[in-house]
Amino acid sequence: MLSGIEVFILLFTIWNKSVGNKLLNKDVQNYINANLKTDLHSLLLKKSPFPEVSMQEIVQQIKGKQVAEKKFPFLLKDGIIFPPQLSLEQSSSEKTALYKSEILKGKKFIDLTSGFGIDAYYLSQNFGDITLVEQNTELLEIVEHNWNTLGKQARFINQKLEDFLNENQENFNTIYLDPARRDQNKNKVFLLEDLSPNILDIQEKLLSISDQVIIKLSPLIDLKYLVSALPNIFRIDSIALKNDVKEVVIFLSKENNKDIICNCVNLESGESAFRFTFGEEENAQSEYSEPEKFIYIPNNSILKTGIFNLISEKFGLKKLHPNTHLYTSDEKKEEFPGRIFEMEVIDSKNVKKKSQFNIISKNYPLKPEEIKKKYGLKDGGSDYLIFTQSKKGKIILKSV
Repeated sequence: MLSGIEVFILLFTIWNKSVGNKLLNKDVQNYINANLKTDLHSLLLKKSPFPEVSMQEIVQQIKGKQVAEKKFPFLLKDGIIFPPQLSLEQSSSEKTALYKSEILKGKKFIDLTSGFGIDAYYLSQNFGDITLVEQNTELLEIVEHNWNTLGKQARFINQKLEDFLNENQENFNTIYLDPARRDQNKNKVFLLEDLSPNILDIQEKLLSISDQVIIKLSPLIDLKYLVSALPNIFRIDSIALKNDVKEVVIFLSKENNKDIICNCVNLESGESAFRFTFGEEENAQSEYSEPEKFIYIPNNSILKTGIFNLISEKFGLKKLHPNTHLYTSDEKKEEFPGRIFEMEVIDSKNVKKKSQFNIISKNYPLKPEEIKKKYGLKDGGSDYLIFTQSKKGKIILKSV
């Protein structure tokens, strides 16, 4: 009788020879590459030129290559197979995965929710023993094929996370997981108890088999809620890519931690990371002022953490208003992690119709689209208008 591992290897071999080889046929690959710019909806209406490969399978590979070009270009190699759209969407980008990999090392690494394996590929770079757990059989088979193609070795386990934890007898230096953030009706969920798996249910088990547990969460999750719900957090990373917050990553250890470290990172921006301890904001105070020569807008990885007074204190800046997260100074603070504008206050009468501006609205009654309509402005160009409030009331700032 075959063992469980032997059965899995046999199934993978069958899959690889059937689906894998059909998709990797030279003529099929040439057709895929020749249609990378073709409208996919029109392509789906056509009949596949290959009897053994459906047009749906072809379009899935084209879409995968299109996503990979922007999100994980290291997979743009011969022999790579891409999964369905949902798995591509849920995968981390190569940039965020690479950032996380630079802070991890050890002997044994396990990803309990490997998905398409992008995070695991990078996070496990500095580990000798690598395990991937994934309950979706077809997805795991694709990942194993791709890793073999890339020359990277790992142990692949096709099992539900909960079943694996119940049967597992091993310890690991680092556990990583990216819980599913949709419920049975495909609606987005954010609370830890609503994720799959339920983080609150398994946190003790995870920490019993590892010194460090790393969990990727939604960029929309509330950090204060996290700290109150998980007493074992010792680090939180707010990770943005080109000022778009992509994920919040938490680090758990076996010890209760009072001074939680928070890292705000804006990848591909040229800005320095901003690091603080979670309690610092409670004791920080802001000084207020009307607009001075320079206006500062923190990047979104910082705004996500809510450290509005600490930013003022750390960089010697003044706030315009308690609810306006804009800062000002007469001297330019080059090291500030965000955008810096040289601006002047103008009267609304001086906003000329049909002028072209980038519009920013902060703590102001109208949204940018409404402002453009009201003043008859065109969008774009190199000049900026900021509609906001100081302690004295509503103001308009124009870049100099």
